Amino acid sequence: MPGSTADPVRGPASAPGPIEVRRSSRRRRTVTAYRESGRTVVLIPAAFTPAEERRWVAQMVAKLQTRDERRRRSMGGDEELMARARALSAAHLDGAAQPASVRWVDNQQRRWGSCTPADGSIRLSSRLRSMPAYVVDYVLVHELAHLLEAQHDARFWALVARYPRAERARGFLEGVESARAEGAGPSADDDLVD
Repeated sequence: MPGSTADPVRGPASAPGPIEVRRSSRRRRTVTAYRESGRTVVLIPAAFTPAEERRWVAQMVAKLQTRDERRRRSMGGDEELMARARALSAAHLDGAAQPASVRWVDNQQRRWGSCTPADGSIRLSSRLRSMPAYVVDYVLVHELAHLLEAQHDARFWALVARYPRAERARGFLEGVESARAEGAGPSADDDLVD
């Protein structure tokens, strides 16, 4: 972006990952922060003093952490995830998909979710905890559909399409993946959820 500079800084001890401060001469008063590829990016006006920068970075990191914690709490633990999966199966798949287990996992960095139809287990990446609820629900419906149809064929996609916000959620996840790949987004044929 013209007129901007990026300064990687060490953030507060409680900040997840590094913090990058981007100064912009076009930005006058507003400050924005977001997570990107494991770091926190804070956008500030170029005219801010070092003291103003420190104050705003601390404030924005705290705000992001509060938002992330609120989302984690709203998503609940594995029991809440199982209840959510059952409710989604009843609402969109006529209750036909009955998982044996549904749990959050921390070891899925490239997939949003996975399903083992043989034992009825579903695992969702804990990266989803910071995303909107409709996106988590889409991934759950996607994995529940695998309990009924293992392949990504027309029948499978017809099941997933019963979730009314499927296309919107899929677009959201494709955008996240595109940003993560720093401009080299997935092709239209890529399936970001297995």
